[in-house]
Amino acid sequence: MEPAAGGSRTGRNLPVAIAVGAGLGAVIIASLYLVEWLFLAVVIAAVGIGVTELVKSFAARDVNVPVIPVLAGMAIMICGAYWGGPAWLVGAFAMTVLVLMIWRMFQGTDGYVRDISATLLVTVYPSLLAGFVALLLANPDQGPDRVVVFVATTVASDIGGYFAGILFGKHKMSPKISPKKTWEGFAGSALACMAVGGWLVAWLLGGAVWKGVLIGAVAVVFATLGDLVESVIKRDLGVKDMGSVLPGHGGLMDRLDSLVATLIPIWALLTLLV
Repeated sequence: MEPAAGGSRTGRNLPVAIAVGAGLGAVIIASLYLVEWLFLAVVIAAVGIGVTELVKSFAARDVNVPVIPVLAGMAIMICGAYWGGPAWLVGAFAMTVLVLMIWRMFQGTDGYVRDISATLLVTVYPSLLAGFVALLLANPDQGPDRVVVFVATTVASDIGGYFAGILFGKHKMSPKISPKKTWEGFAGSALACMAVGGWLVAWLLGGAVWKGVLIGAVAVVFATLGDLVESVIKRDLGVKDMGSVLPGHGGLMDRLDSLVATLIPIWALLTLLV
């Protein structure tokens, strides 16, 4: 079947997707370099929408996740990580988990384990993982630049994989989980990640190019696995996209999946190497 006008072989409306992506990039750059706390607000809003999408998807399968305390815990974790460091992030996470377990306890015993398991999943993915972007930003000398390296390198995986998959994709990577992913697309992702990582680490952070290439190589592995993890979740829940808030992309969780998966390894590598 031929793609619809403005569409592509992957089903995206490419012009709309590019426009939305460019708009998001402009918001991120502007907030990062103008007012850091405004960037934190953007992160909290984006992750909050992603959390809401996950909660709605669970609710469609009669799994109840209390959205308000989850969102509150997510915001506290991100802010705590920025102003207090890793210890505050871990402490806020532990307290959020305890509050959520008690919150659900007062709603009865039926389905407690099912509901709290899903709730803890949402508290970790994406809430806890998103806290690491605040740790990147909190670097006193290169915070915004480190965030740009993280975002751009991860986004390069999506872009490189998308175009390589369209042009050369033949060999399926995981047909049962994500039929559109190919090994050729993965190769394109890897090349794009390593190129962008090497360039930005040298340009923005003053590090050796090989360090950026290594960061890109690690990022493409985790970005791909992050995509596959979200695909498994969507297949289990019986949904195609987590939402429709981003025209040409789907829901915010459909864009955040690779980002939250690469956050910890990129943060760790930047901390150790640069």
